[in-house]
Amino acid sequence: MLLTLDAYEAAAKERLPGPVWDFFAGGSGTESMLSAGRAALDRIRLRPRCLVDVSRCDPRTELLGVGLAAPLGIAPMAYHQLAHPEGEVATARAAGEAGSLFTVSMFASRTLEDIAAAATGPLWLQLYWLKRRGLLADLVRRAEAAGFRALVLTVDAPRVAFRPRDAANGFAVPPGIRAVNVAHDVMAASHGSKDGESAIARHSREQFDASITWEDLDWLRGITSLPLVLKGVVTGEDADLAVKYGVSGLVVSNHGGRQLDFSRGAPDALAEVVDAAAGRCAVVLDGGVRHGADIAKALCLGADAVMIGRPALWGLAHSGAAGVADVLRLLMGEFEEVMALMGAPTVADFERSGVVVPGCVHVDA
Repeated sequence: MLLTLDAYEAAAKERLPGPVWDFFAGGSGTESMLSAGRAALDRIRLRPRCLVDVSRCDPRTELLGVGLAAPLGIAPMAYHQLAHPEGEVATARAAGEAGSLFTVSMFASRTLEDIAAAATGPLWLQLYWLKRRGLLADLVRRAEAAGFRALVLTVDAPRVAFRPRDAANGFAVPPGIRAVNVAHDVMAASHGSKDGESAIARHSREQFDASITWEDLDWLRGITSLPLVLKGVVTGEDADLAVKYGVSGLVVSNHGGRQLDFSRGAPDALAEVVDAAAGRCAVVLDGGVRHGADIAKALCLGADAVMIGRPALWGLAHSGAAGVADVLRLLMGEFEEVMALMGAPTVADFERSGVVVPGCVHVDA
């Protein structure tokens, strides 16, 4: 086991082919958003309380009715087999071992059924809205049958943004790895390498439905009893609309810095989304989390939990399921230490008064 996420990142970069590393690590446009989430979290400082009984700290929590060992999960990312031959099966096994949530991408490289068979923890399924709605309906039915607990619709990607590293590499999904849960003809464009162009972006232009609006959510909610979570909400206006349209959860996310350039870092948008949601749905932060203290900061700002993306892939590339589990345990251990040093023995003890935000002495509870 390595001792820091930085060490896992360095090890993964050494192990992975250059174009694969760029696919995982790169951002859109100028790549300004790759550091935005981290910078936003670094600006937030903690306000610890003293003389609190922290002899027993309990990091357990509940998210949409599911118990978690800590307020931590894995964000959806495609093609885990690019990092390790076992792919999402290894990630699911690790998440279950650590008591974490795993959100499976619709472009997973292992079947939903195989992933579910390996999982001992809760699974959510992420969706992009494809032009062929019948394919979405089929995925939803399969997810329900396999025991997935929620659907996560990504709403910040009506098309994949220009990602210069992928374009420079002419990146395409390599032979032997594919999104096995989606019809082969729908995914064909993602495998066609072309100089100066990303096959991932080309595929999104062909297959993603950029015409959907809030009203279309009624169709998706009408074909399933699973809770619906929207990923990529970063404004209070959209958070309020999401609740009005029956959404059960929101993931405040910048898509790993891979979509809209020059936006706000997700942590900068978190309090606005939390205030607009006003306790009417769950709120999760996904963006820049690299230390257990980041979990505490997010909770203070009103999040119910956080997700990590790339660090899980670093652990997977390093040592498969064991590496992912180590990454999760590392963050959980850091978080439990912060609980003790903050004077916050339970997740419920984190309040807005526990952080200092830029320009304020503290944020009122």
